[in-house]
Amino acid sequence: MKKSIFIILALTLIFPALAPKAETPARTNQSQASPTDKLNPQIQKIVREISASNIEAIIKRLVGFGTRHSLSETESDTRGIGAARRWIKSEMERYSRDSGGRLQVEFDEFIQEPMRRIPNPTKLVNVVATLPGKQAESKDRIYVVSGHYDSCVCSQDVLDATSDAPGANDDASGTAAVMEMARVMSKYEFDATLVFMTVAAEEQGLLGAAHWAEMAKQKNLNIAGMITNDIIGSSRAEDGRIDNTHVRLFAEGIPPKSELSPEQVALLRTGGENDTPTRQLARYIKEMGEKYVKDMNVTVIYRRDRYLRGGDHSVFIDRGYAAVRMSEPNEDYKHQHQKVREENGVKYGDLPEFVDFNYVAQVTRINAAALAGLALAPAAPGNVGVEAFRLENDTTLVWEANKEPDIAGYQIVWRETTAPFWQKKVFAGNVTRYTVKGLSKDNYLFGVQAVDKDGNASPSVYPMPARRRSR
Repeated sequence: MKKSIFIILALTLIFPALAPKAETPARTNQSQASPTDKLNPQIQKIVREISASNIEAIIKRLVGFGTRHSLSETESDTRGIGAARRWIKSEMERYSRDSGGRLQVEFDEFIQEPMRRIPNPTKLVNVVATLPGKQAESKDRIYVVSGHYDSCVCSQDVLDATSDAPGANDDASGTAAVMEMARVMSKYEFDATLVFMTVAAEEQGLLGAAHWAEMAKQKNLNIAGMITNDIIGSSRAEDGRIDNTHVRLFAEGIPPKSELSPEQVALLRTGGENDTPTRQLARYIKEMGEKYVKDMNVTVIYRRDRYLRGGDHSVFIDRGYAAVRMSEPNEDYKHQHQKVREENGVKYGDLPEFVDFNYVAQVTRINAAALAGLALAPAAPGNVGVEAFRLENDTTLVWEANKEPDIAGYQIVWRETTAPFWQKKVFAGNVTRYTVKGLSKDNYLFGVQAVDKDGNASPSVYPMPARRRSR
């Protein structure tokens, strides 16, 4: 027996073709390492610098203004919406000084004419802090993060501008997240532009955000993505359960319009209804947030917002921008829009004692990781297509080359049609056409990302049918 084995081994050394062949994977181009696998040190530092104690101080300071109702006092330095917005602006200006003047801080003011929740002409004011991008090819690409700083006791009277409306969770928590991100991220440089925005009159009908979004549309600004943080302050559910490891991320698919655009029709015809730009933004945020913030899970919900409710991201979606909303996993309505009181031993009111400041910090870190990744990465590739002029069991994708000077190449991602998130990826290199062998476009959904030399990747782009052979 030993002699037979020796003879076989000898023959295989002399005649290698006789050796047993190792099984060759059917899809060899799926196993390459990707430059996107590594962690970015700058993003890691930003995440570490987010401070729960700073967030707590901001929330308590905002609550200290008594009410931040959009129709409340504007002249006082200690109470009302006017004092609140002046303080926010002064803090943002301090962050700018501390970062060497990187932030451009301004009031975005306008007069809102009377409407259902605004009985008289009223000056509304957003506080906007802009961190301009440093790369010439990317600085016009803008990412917006917002929270609304107004508050109300809307459950009793939406026009009550005098009662205390502490708004610790709704939405001092989101405002504090935006301010803390501005403080930390203004110390760093990014290719694209970041806008940190605290908006007014969300409770009166999303008015402050709508004004800024409409301005952006009229100026044809390239808003590549928007996140609003609204009610991100509590880890305790109404029944007392604690969940401090999840955050909800609401992401709409095809908007409910009477007429669909040609792009939306193409999505539906090819099974890409879950691959709108907003859904791609949500996938990106989930991936980046969970990559850099350990023990946190981003639960993507396929809705514009909570059931038949709305937030400031909605007005961006309505104007054609990719926009999502972050909210805590379980809401306790005793601590939203309620007058501060106690009934039958139950305390009502949106007070700081019901806010988990460490949880707010974790959600802020998820925001910061995603925004930093977006602003450091190249733009999403343009004119992405899947060749559809022949029948085959491979899938060939084509796209236009990016203009950024630090492009390293492009990454192909895919998933099964029933899977919500990308399952596989391959780095294609610096090319504009790539064939994924052995995977049929009939059976999988694909996307293309642009990747720079530091491994920063753009959100994915769903390919539209390409009917002509690429040159």
